[in-house]
Amino acid sequence: MRQKGFSLIELMVVVAIVGIIAAIAYPSYEQYVLRSGRADGKAKLMEMLQAQERYFSQNQTYTATLGTGNGGLGYTADANGAVASQSGKYNITAAACTGKTIGNCVNLTATPAGGQANDSECGTLTLDSTGVRTESGSGTVATCW
Repeated sequence: MRQKGFSLIELMVVVAIVGIIAAIAYPSYEQYVLRSGRADGKAKLMEMLQAQERYFSQNQTYTATLGTGNGGLGYTADANGAVASQSGKYNITAAACTGKTIGNCVNLTATPAGGQANDSECGTLTLDSTGVRTESGSGTVATCW
């Protein structure tokens, strides 16, 4: 009578194949997760720049206050004045552009938070009111934006 089932060698071959497939797929999955997190940060930067432009059209100046304080944009900010993106993958802050005053140019910075901090390709994303976009990672502005 013949027994039914798998031999140990057959089982080990299947485990090896699954391991190889996982070793190839997991890094791609990690990159996908980081790339989707970047979309969250970019969307919040664009939303906040639109709010800054509305504020500028009413007050003839930009503001570094993103929270609900006097002269702020009304977002919920933490103790440092940073506003979290929709899924919390970035913290957004505002400051005057380099060499300019807050009255005529605002620079929004999205600093990665949590697991997104592992994004060495793009790192910190910035967008200013003149349309200049930057990133602090090893990638390029074209690949990060």
